[in-house]
Amino acid sequence: MGAGAIGAYLGARLSLSGHDVSLIARGPHLRAMQAGGVRVRSPEGDFEARPVATDDYEEVGEVDFVFLTVKAHGLPEIAPRLLPLLGPETAVLTAQNGIPWWYFQKHGGPLEGRRIERLDPDGVVSGAIAADRVIGCIVYPSASIAEPGVIDHVEGNRFAIGEPDGSTSDRCRRLADALIESGLRSPIRSRIRDDMWVKLLGNVAFNPTSALTRATLVEIANHPEASELARSVMAEADAVAAALGIKIPISVDQRMAGAAKVGEHKTSMLQDVETGRPMELEAIVGAVIELGEIVGVQTPNIHAVYAAAKLLGEGVAKQGRVRPAR
Repeated sequence: MGAGAIGAYLGARLSLSGHDVSLIARGPHLRAMQAGGVRVRSPEGDFEARPVATDDYEEVGEVDFVFLTVKAHGLPEIAPRLLPLLGPETAVLTAQNGIPWWYFQKHGGPLEGRRIERLDPDGVVSGAIAADRVIGCIVYPSASIAEPGVIDHVEGNRFAIGEPDGSTSDRCRRLADALIESGLRSPIRSRIRDDMWVKLLGNVAFNPTSALTRATLVEIANHPEASELARSVMAEADAVAAALGIKIPISVDQRMAGAAKVGEHKTSMLQDVETGRPMELEAIVGAVIELGEIVGVQTPNIHAVYAAAKLLGEGVAKQGRVRPAR
């Protein structure tokens, strides 16, 4: 569902290995996939596949697994429309960046079942997708739509999955087997929230900063003042995670070095700003602020970059695409 770059890449991989796959998309990208399938250009080898491509949920019908590869801010609109896909045993995988709406579902402890308002306003998403259906998924590949129906796969083939309650279920084993058969890596994680925070530690700092400055990862990491801001944001996020019982197994220094090593990479938020699309601000940044408020951890630097990025996003929404700085 939401078969853009990541969804189309994943679906093409699964389809090529013989699995029955449907891609739900829209616009020129959908029409191109309907006419000519999905063409993937990858350093691992180019390939083509022809999964079903449609915008009709009823046409697809009940399935075993739904991958939600739409961005997080689209879920309140999309979730109520999933009903035709959901059979008695259908599992739903959340493949968004940042904190998922279900974070406190099957969490245990005093925060069990608490809703994150920024991600699930009025309970629309959790009301449409029962907690028992959810499997967490961390997406590591980098990909973009080069043109409708054509995906540029830059790097990565890992899709980590895990039950919110930490169990190793039969459905996770079946899904991991299917992904591995398709040439992907799919470790089953017993603490999937830990994996979320490892990825989020960098995203919460670099994504909004890059959108505000138009800078790449290496430019932020090597700039004296900007790198200090990124470190402060990561330190606050790490404190929120620790208060939630998460120990992130990577230091701020290691995360900064990793960003510098990636080089001239534009974050997803910067790409969104340059193309006039909404940013995943609430899932990546706003949710960390809300979690900090829940556990009593102050996040002044995260608040500052959030406020500035939100103002930027509102301006982009009014004016359309922002011209790149270079």
